[in-house]
Amino acid sequence: MIKNQKNTAGLSLKKSKDCSLGLIAFLQALGLVLYCSLIGLIFWKGNQWFGNVPNFEGPLLFLTLFATSCLVCALLTLGYPAILIWKKKQVGNAIKLIAYTVLYLLFFIIFFLLVRARTF
Repeated sequence: MIKNQKNTAGLSLKKSKDCSLGLIAFLQALGLVLYCSLIGLIFWKGNQWFGNVPNFEGPLLFLTLFATSCLVCALLTLGYPAILIWKKKQVGNAIKLIAYTVLYLLFFIIFFLLVRARTF
């Protein structure tokens, strides 16, 4: 059995036992929140940065960004569970990881709502 594999960049891949499912779920949720924050910033400041787009390019770019965002969010939240299911045959851990990620996302949502409620 291979103990320490190398990827193409030469970085060593740690065993999944080095990081708990809770930590992986937290990092996945945090990455998703940061990505959604970036997309929200683009929506918020888009007219200032890119100007008003009066023709079909605006809806086209929005739908393309939306579809791309769906793919990125799916990769962030379901990429490692897919590896757990298909390569490592750990269906239970994959389901737990998805559940933990959802719980962390709910925590972030509640946290942001509470912060927002306190500012107004």
